[in-house]
Amino acid sequence: MAQLKREELPITIIRNLLLSCLCAALVAPAGAQPPAANAKRSSAHAATAGTSTPAFPLKLSANHRYLVDQKNKPFLIVGDSPQGLMGRLSPDEVEKYFADRQAHGFNTAGWIDVACAGRDFPDNTTAGTYDGILPFTGYIAGGTDFTHYDLSKPNEAYFVRLDHVIESAAHHGIFVFIDPVETIGWLATLRNNGPDASYAYGQYLGRRYGKYANVGWLNGNDFNRWRIPSDDALVLAVAKGIQSVAPQQLQTVEINYNASSSLDDQAWAPIISLNGTYIYAATYIQMLHSYNQTPVMPAYLVEAHYDLEAVGTPYDYGTPDVLRRQEYWTMLSGGTGQFYGSRYTWSLTPGWDSYLDTLGVTQMEIWKKFFSSLPWQDLVPDQQHTTLTSGYGTFGGNEVHFDKNDLGTNLTLRVSQSDYATAARADDGAYVVIYMPTSRTVTVDMSRMRGAASAEWFDPTNGARKPIAGGPFPNSGSRVAHASRSPEDPSPTPARASLLHQSKTTRAKATGSFC
Repeated sequence: MAQLKREELPITIIRNLLLSCLCAALVAPAGAQPPAANAKRSSAHAATAGTSTPAFPLKLSANHRYLVDQKNKPFLIVGDSPQGLMGRLSPDEVEKYFADRQAHGFNTAGWIDVACAGRDFPDNTTAGTYDGILPFTGYIAGGTDFTHYDLSKPNEAYFVRLDHVIESAAHHGIFVFIDPVETIGWLATLRNNGPDASYAYGQYLGRRYGKYANVGWLNGNDFNRWRIPSDDALVLAVAKGIQSVAPQQLQTVEINYNASSSLDDQAWAPIISLNGTYIYAATYIQMLHSYNQTPVMPAYLVEAHYDLEAVGTPYDYGTPDVLRRQEYWTMLSGGTGQFYGSRYTWSLTPGWDSYLDTLGVTQMEIWKKFFSSLPWQDLVPDQQHTTLTSGYGTFGGNEVHFDKNDLGTNLTLRVSQSDYATAARADDGAYVVIYMPTSRTVTVDMSRMRGAASAEWFDPTNGARKPIAGGPFPNSGSRVAHASRSPEDPSPTPARASLLHQSKTTRAKATGSFC
């Protein structure tokens, strides 16, 4: 047994073995600091962010575990969630929003509501645009509010605005998930119109937007009534209408809070190709559930705690620490990316543009850079602790191991309370990544590595890396790594990261979280 200690940086332990061709991409200057929360980005930053625009449309990988573009390049979902965009922003503001998101490395808008009204947008009683253009031109019998809009009478002027949104996103290399009828506010509209009109409305959307390579569909939104067959059938009718004329476009669905996966509702299995994971408790609980579901499809974090917001059960505040935990737990529990959200950019209320460059966004940039620098698509969650054999903490707040068939009572555990370390290994043993949100000593079974390995620390708060002395370490026996808070670290629950890499032909990296 060899002891690895790291005292200088307040970071979580992560071990990673990387191919030599990726070493340079992963090594960043030591001590690099993130920009201030509201620092202005240079034009060079924006240009760099846009140099790797995906070749849309997206499709499933051969093993159905992740998305790829038309060049078969893996697509890491890096999404923001501007749900209220259609009701809030002018065309010029739409362009400003997408330009900023591109500059920060976002590649997905997930999601944008076709029309905004109801509980989430109580001030928009007509679901119109900021300048009063209504989404529909007529009403069905029974009323003249948005719940009685006639879905067979879409307003061309309104949908021209949505055309512009999609085209602006495409210009900035951003894939857009459209919510055709968000189910917090619009279930009553579907009920009043009925299943046939709902299906025809879906066909209208599919015909109009099926031509766009950067469009997919996110159905639902806090769809707590999916267990009621008549309501589920109405939302399914819209999705089936889209699918009937645009079968090539990706679809997914967000069902109930506080924890759910799209495939919990198996009625959607023939339609969707992405398994949206929704959870306010410790992220890995539901993400592993999604990863283990059938049929196999990419699992991603559709919604969790938002930046600068405190909602959900269990309650937690969207601090940088909470956001980082969600991000790294997602990727090491079988996830293929996530939709970030912010109190200001989901609703886009006045003053939203003063909160584009938050510390939470900076954390997303660091997260994206780290995982984009390695073959993240090859990671397989270490669910049985065959790689990280001790020191992984407590799963979901109790002593039992994860059971893919029973989530039990784990969903009461706050993100900020969990000490669980998630680990993932490339299926060929080329690298392993371990994320630990708190200080501890861990043991790694080195025989799970395919060759001798070296190690490096990575600080997810600022992207700094530093090699761990003593390597390369042989791929036999066990290695112990100790993460403890440095005297300079004022945080109450520090985290660490370390990595191992195969000597001369591969390289290991570590990443963690400063809590």
